[in-house]
Amino acid sequence: MTSTFPTVTRDGDDKFAEMAARIGAIAAANASGHDRDATFVSEAYEAMREEGYLALAVPEELGGLGATMRQVCYAQAELARYDGATALAVTMHLYLTLMQGYRRRKGAPDAEGVLRRVAAEGLVIATSGGSDWLWPTTTATPVDGGFLVNGRKTFCSQSPRANVVATSAVLGEEVLHFSAPLNADGVRIEETWDTLGMRGTASHDVVLEDVFVPAEKIAARRPYGEFGAPLFAAVVHFAPVCGATYFGIAAGARDVAVRSTSKSATRQIGLMDYKLRTAWWSLMGSIDELGEDYTANAESTTTVMLAKRHAVVEAIEVVNVAMEVLGGRSFFRRSPLERAYRDVRAGTFHPLTPEATLVYAGKVAQGDPGVTE
Repeated sequence: MTSTFPTVTRDGDDKFAEMAARIGAIAAANASGHDRDATFVSEAYEAMREEGYLALAVPEELGGLGATMRQVCYAQAELARYDGATALAVTMHLYLTLMQGYRRRKGAPDAEGVLRRVAAEGLVIATSGGSDWLWPTTTATPVDGGFLVNGRKTFCSQSPRANVVATSAVLGEEVLHFSAPLNADGVRIEETWDTLGMRGTASHDVVLEDVFVPAEKIAARRPYGEFGAPLFAAVVHFAPVCGATYFGIAAGARDVAVRSTSKSATRQIGLMDYKLRTAWWSLMGSIDELGEDYTANAESTTTVMLAKRHAVVEAIEVVNVAMEVLGGRSFFRRSPLERAYRDVRAGTFHPLTPEATLVYAGKVAQGDPGVTE
């Protein structure tokens, strides 16, 4: 039986895949319990800390492992084959470290300090990006030296382990982007995460009540309801890593089906491999299209978001086919496909959603790179 993990096309693409597999084995041993109880995948995160995986995307000169975006995607695809919740939780941290690397290259004065803390202190960054998106409801009120922030953030993955949350708040017609320490006065986590799938991500709500944010900690600003530089930078790095994670879930489901069935399912196995290969080619092709010295803007956002859409939609179909191959055996809670069926569906909820991606791509093609629905 051949694995669906993609053939390495460039030397070093899979440099960190073995590390991801070691962490994945630990995640898999605990996955069913975390899924059942909706508890955080803490054992896998401890393994990540020990292995240095949390600093995967931090440049080597700053103390990290120096992984490229392609290498991060290969590693995440491997990790997700073992447990989707573990891979998705750390996706939120890894894409933000990739984004900070991009900001550093573009001259952002605060980015290097963040990256050094990730490498030296094990700083873990959560995000509320999926719940805030273009129109956050959290508000910022000016006070001496900064702002008081009030609001509730949902979908804050890995919140039990994170040290800060990258988030935003509205000030008049403007949106302020900043990070708030999760142990700051006025910040609390409410354990609200009780969902169909991805239960081990512990994506609880983070509540902010009169949280003081110093003026110098405002990392960026954008007009309300528009992408602006901060969101473009976020989505360009989120989309490939997110897509690779859902690819990995589907690849793991395919492998379960191949190991557990007879030659009567030959065509269905071929169909799964077709979908997986074209999804991976799409993700890697989008990164290649970005090039080395890319700029996060409407065009690059369209490039990676279309690839993410393809990977997410095809991942769902692959898991569906894998369940058809196994038949009624996949319906039992003890089947790894039962969890994969639930976990993989979360991919359709991340911005941009599959339908919104098509709308946005159409708008950009027509010369309107503004707001998406």
